[in-house]
Amino acid sequence: MKQKWSTQQLVLTGMLAAVAGVLMSLEFSVPMMPPFYKVDFSDVPSVIALFSMGPFSAICVEVIKILIKLFTVGTNSMYVGELANLIGIFLYIIPTWLVYSKLGKTRKAGTIALIIDLPIRIAMSCFINAFITLPLYATAMGISLDEVVRLVASVNPMITNLTTFIILATIPFNFIKVGLNFLVGHLLYEKLHAAHVIRKVA
Repeated sequence: MKQKWSTQQLVLTGMLAAVAGVLMSLEFSVPMMPPFYKVDFSDVPSVIALFSMGPFSAICVEVIKILIKLFTVGTNSMYVGELANLIGIFLYIIPTWLVYSKLGKTRKAGTIALIIDLPIRIAMSCFINAFITLPLYATAMGISLDEVVRLVASVNPMITNLTTFIILATIPFNFIKVGLNFLVGHLLYEKLHAAHVIRKVA
C-alpha cells in the first residue's frame, strides 16, 4: 500500500506540475499595475497538491512549474519574477500546512489556513519586493530603483516612490493574485475530492 501511494503521489504531482507550468505561461496584466506584475493561476495546482498530498508535493509542483516556464517561454523579468515565485513557495506552503495540520486537516481547516496565510504572504511579498526583487529588477534592467518607480508611474501616476509602490501596487496585486489562486485552488480541490478524483494521501 505504501508503494502504491508513493506511485500515485508521483504521478499526480507530475500531472499537477505540468498543468501549473502551462498556467504560469497564461499570464495577464492588471490595469494600473506595473508591466512586470502579471496574474496567473499557476498556484492552483499546488494548492490541490498541498491539501491532497502534503507540502513536499506542493513544493515540487511549484519548482517544476518554474522550470517548465523557463524552458518553454523564458523570462520577461530578467528571472526576477521567477525568483519571487520561488521565494513565495515557502511563504504559503509551510504556514498553510502547519495551520491545516494543527486544525485537523478538515475542510474548515483548509479555509482557515488559507485565510491566515493570505496576509502573511502579502506582508512578506512587500518586504521581498522592497528589498530583494525590485532592486534586482532595477539592476538587471540597468536602471536605478527610482527609474523603476517612474516606469511604474506611467501606468499609475499616484505611485511616486517606493512606499506608494508597495501600497498601491504590491499589496493590491498580491491580494488579487494570491486571493484568486487560493480561492480557486481550494474550491477545485473540494470538488475533485468530493468526486473521488483525488484523495488525501498525506
